[in-house]
Amino acid sequence: MPRRLRQSFFARDVLVVAPDLLGCTVSRGGVTVRLTEVEAYAGYLHDPGSHAYRGRTPRTAPMFGPGGVTYVYFTYGMHWCLNLVTGPAGSAQGVLLRAGEVVAGVDAAAARRAGVSPRDWCRGPARLATTLGVTGVDSGLGFCPPHPDVDLVLRARATPVDSTRVRVGPRVGVSGPGGDGQAYPWRFFLDGETSVSVYRPAKSRVPKGPT
Repeated sequence: MPRRLRQSFFARDVLVVAPDLLGCTVSRGGVTVRLTEVEAYAGYLHDPGSHAYRGRTPRTAPMFGPGGVTYVYFTYGMHWCLNLVTGPAGSAQGVLLRAGEVVAGVDAAAARRAGVSPRDWCRGPARLATTLGVTGVDSGLGFCPPHPDVDLVLRARATPVDSTRVRVGPRVGVSGPGGDGQAYPWRFFLDGETSVSVYRPAKSRVPKGPT
């Protein structure tokens, strides 16, 4: 079985961690998902697309912790989205888990996503969080060994990722300066994966970024 990712993996800069997560797996509640799409958010003072851009709030407080902590936020009044905090404490960097493929725990995933096509179980950040059973109570918790606070397990890639398959582009739904795909090409995904979500530009100028 591939090794479990430790805190040192997440202590690095978000733009290094994000593409390195492609092909890794995340497990919770009997379901394992291979990650095919993520977005990087550089946080406090550095990223206008980030929730943490203007500083710490009660909601974004987990982002200001050290790498290896969860940040789960509520969106559109109905969905949870899962982020993994990276970098040093205070930097408020993080990776939004956007999409993936269920590779283990199909029965548990099907029960949580009744009536939904398997291709769409984790095709988008809210769907991914729902399939893993993640909610707001999971925000701000450490997930790295040796003493994790939440039963969220990140493991290294089972097989190497062909670097020619890694694509970059603008982040989905981020408006304002943070939505500039030239300045912030911080969405990373694996070409040819059917689980990758559809790109949609923002409809407003209110930052949607999760970190």
